[in-house]
Amino acid sequence: MTTTANTAAADQGRQDTTGPAVVVRDLRQHYGDFEAVKGVSFEIRPGELFALLGTNGAGKTTTIETMEGFRRPSSGSVRVFGLDPHGQPSGVRERTNAVLQGSGLLDDLSVDETIGLAHDLAANPRDTAELLDLVGLSDKGGVAVRQLSGGQKRRLDLALALVTRPEVLYLDEPTTGMDPEARHETWQIISGLKKHGVAILLTTHYLEEAERLADRLAIMHRGEVRVEGTLASVLAGWGDRVSFLLPEDVRTGDLPELPEAEIAVETRDQALWATYTAMGGDVADRAHRTVAALIAWAAERGITLQHLQVRGASLEDVFLRVADGAADLLTD
Repeated sequence: MTTTANTAAADQGRQDTTGPAVVVRDLRQHYGDFEAVKGVSFEIRPGELFALLGTNGAGKTTTIETMEGFRRPSSGSVRVFGLDPHGQPSGVRERTNAVLQGSGLLDDLSVDETIGLAHDLAANPRDTAELLDLVGLSDKGGVAVRQLSGGQKRRLDLALALVTRPEVLYLDEPTTGMDPEARHETWQIISGLKKHGVAILLTTHYLEEAERLADRLAIMHRGEVRVEGTLASVLAGWGDRVSFLLPEDVRTGDLPELPEAEIAVETRDQALWATYTAMGGDVADRAHRTVAALIAWAAERGITLQHLQVRGASLEDVFLRVADGAADLLTD
């Protein structure tokens, strides 16, 4: 492609600044007879973080590699700023960057030298001191990469991704190896990028990370998106949990059946616990209705519901149900 064509392609991608930065439509990827990705669709808007979660072998990595332009879709499409990242990489490359699982850092270089290499290749790079301060490595400039901890290397990876001031950022397990303090500091950096309008795709095995950062999320399993939506809408679809210690004189069969609630009994610390999952009715008061019914039942029998607990579904609850094959496709 000529320089003029490159400029035209880039201008084409910059024409619409109000729509989605990334659009994935019915993406499918085949490896011979094996279909690794089966009709995945989602969008990411400027200033939004989309968390792509999934079980091992779910197809996340293949999806991300296609978004980055490393693979051509078997069918369907990926567009970044309206451009095909595989067929028109020059129009996309300067506006995107990534923190990959494998960093490829050179151990013999210092932190400053590592940033300097990336700095020389960027058209409009961030200042090196600004970058190191941003990721908490200001005192490590002269230190060899090999001497950094695993978490510090991940922060250096993030600094390298931010050199080019990306408008779309792919974060593939960005906080692996970090201690809790460094992880929280990295979350603050990512939140700041969102405020500046960066569209972010995040993959992570830390579900708390997705809960803290994601505006929208999807959970993949066996090549398909099984759950998708805002965090609130996803969790609302999986019910509220009401649990209590089963009294010694109450048998499992004595527990009441409640409308629009599922009951399960499990052993915790050698004691039986009953859990009601309230699914139906108004989301705002379904937990209250379940608790009220259980309190009335207990009062009739003259018993106390010890260690009564009420909580909404967690992302871990949803993820594990998806991994067990219990989820149908849910959309916002």
